[in-house]
Amino acid sequence: MKRFFPSLFAAIAMITSCSQNPFFAEWDTPYGIPPYDKIKPAHYLPAIKAGIEQQKKEIEAIVSNQDAPSFDNVIAPLELSGQLLSKVSGVLFNVVETDRSDELDAIVEEALPLLSDHEADMSFNKGLYEKVSAVYHADQSGLSREQQMVLKDHFEAFEREGIGLPEDKQDRLREINASLSSLTQKIGNNILAESNAFKEKFGFSVSAYPDKMTSTADRGLRRQYLEAYTMRGHNGNENDNRELLVEVLKLRFEKARILGYNNFAEYQLADKMAGNPQTVDSFLAGIIKASVAKAKEELADMQKEMDKDIAAGILPKGSKIEAWDWWYYAEKVRKLKFDLDDEAVKPYFQLDSVRKGIFTAANILYGIKAEPLADVPVYNKDCVQAWKISDADGSLIGIFTTDYLPRDSKRGGAWMNNVREQYVDAAGNDVRPIIVNVGNLAENMNVDQVQTVFHEFGHALHGLLTKCHYAGVSGTNVKRDFVEMFSQFNENWAFQPELLSLYAHNDKNETIPAELVAKINNSLKFNQGFMTTELCAASILDMKWHELEDFENLDIDAFEAKVAKEIGLIPQIGFRYRTTYFNHIFSSGYSAGYYGYLWSEVLDKDAFSIFEASEGGPFNIELARKFRQTFLERGGSEEPMTLYEEFAGREPDNKAFLRARGLVK
Repeated sequence: MKRFFPSLFAAIAMITSCSQNPFFAEWDTPYGIPPYDKIKPAHYLPAIKAGIEQQKKEIEAIVSNQDAPSFDNVIAPLELSGQLLSKVSGVLFNVVETDRSDELDAIVEEALPLLSDHEADMSFNKGLYEKVSAVYHADQSGLSREQQMVLKDHFEAFEREGIGLPEDKQDRLREINASLSSLTQKIGNNILAESNAFKEKFGFSVSAYPDKMTSTADRGLRRQYLEAYTMRGHNGNENDNRELLVEVLKLRFEKARILGYNNFAEYQLADKMAGNPQTVDSFLAGIIKASVAKAKEELADMQKEMDKDIAAGILPKGSKIEAWDWWYYAEKVRKLKFDLDDEAVKPYFQLDSVRKGIFTAANILYGIKAEPLADVPVYNKDCVQAWKISDADGSLIGIFTTDYLPRDSKRGGAWMNNVREQYVDAAGNDVRPIIVNVGNLAENMNVDQVQTVFHEFGHALHGLLTKCHYAGVSGTNVKRDFVEMFSQFNENWAFQPELLSLYAHNDKNETIPAELVAKINNSLKFNQGFMTTELCAASILDMKWHELEDFENLDIDAFEAKVAKEIGLIPQIGFRYRTTYFNHIFSSGYSAGYYGYLWSEVLDKDAFSIFEASEGGPFNIELARKFRQTFLERGGSEEPMTLYEEFAGREPDNKAFLRARGLVK
């Protein structure tokens, strides 16, 4: 951690700079949107340091309070503490993921140790823990259920982070957490650099990789694409992630052992819905077996199409489907079976049309409205658009911004973030959220990209519609293996014929033809053996890495090959993400948690089956309102399974998930 001893002149300059720092003032902008046009890189670190000091004083006030500990004088002020720090973090970590620069990277590199130390100071603050513990062990009957959940989360967080450990072990945990923060940031930056190098070499971004693999007839070129794509972070250059990843795994393991767990997966899952690695391993084992069997059927169909190319003299005799052939020949089979051509679909799914689709569906289901905001600050004027989201009665729900198109400064993938969480402030005002959806999509989208837009807006709805009192449980602040339920649930409406007729139009304003709609919906289960195998295999790889307890002579390639063999992965299908560019588990908080996409999908598909079976079908407004009130408004203010049973009247059933994936009939 760098230390600063400014000269008198530098100190005066810093004071002058701070006095003009936008983070130190109330934002006189519409709806409290960050004044991105006034925020400069030099403003971040002073604001972070001031935010840390502010929260330290707020915590000290809680600890030094001589009144008997209660929810009102311990937990409520704890929830409201650190607002300046949240303010600057909400901006910085959104901008650095979307418009990174060397200057911002340097700021984050300096900020992470400061933030890690501050988090450790809070986690190991015995005075604060004693206050929280006293409230937790007192009579809770006078607390609301939301207050009980907030209290439980704070108490268990202290226990999980090692408050009961001796000082030397706490000191080691501080060191580990600081190192992990820096390492995971470096890994993410390396992945972005490797993805940009891929684009420079081939002329298209990694987000366009599936499209190129589908449409490129040159088999040798497809092989080059695949090999470059799957070797990111593994090229022996300055962006090589192998040593960094091993160091992360070792540190995570050491942290878990210090905290009393056998491995990091055990530690991560102890407070999730699944509860333990054995439950997850069993869950994934059942899926991988069924998905590989389905993939083998798909492989046989594709080989028949390749055999036609062999007979036509396009390929040499004896050619067999390889990993670089899958996308290309899968598309041939799809055209043959469903007569669906991606190029025929794309004109009806222009960016603006698809965005209209998510807003229209939300209006029908939940009664909410989206109004474009033309003259408000955004972090990238060329790419970002802002929207005011209002309820049916005109009241403000929140601000929603979209950033859908790729650029070199943006990390790959798609995601939702909070710039500002929803909560009720000390004066009793309901502070509404500011949500961003980010993607690397095309102006004219294929079926998968349309689903991505609906997916991320599902997260946004979870963040926008929340009606909690405390930020700690509002919106998407739920268990990691529960949060994807709501994003995946929203995908179910993307290709409903009634909705498509309202939003899927080409540039001549012609509505997508009914026969094309039918083809899309008939094809949705197509290639699910491949898709599910890729996803499930990556989930298993994640678990295997974090169940590991022996790191002697660790070789990443050999480990991946061993896992692939153990789970029966066929050579034509690899892991969705190889280890060296598995951003989710090494830089995005999904370590020992990537299984959550499949786990949540069981809940999502089962919930949607209730809509399908109802008299109103997918657009049953009464059910939609119940879904909103049960899930979307309540965030983490109740246990996930309690909420699910409240909505469904029973425990979830995986049959709808298996049918939706085409794994059973």
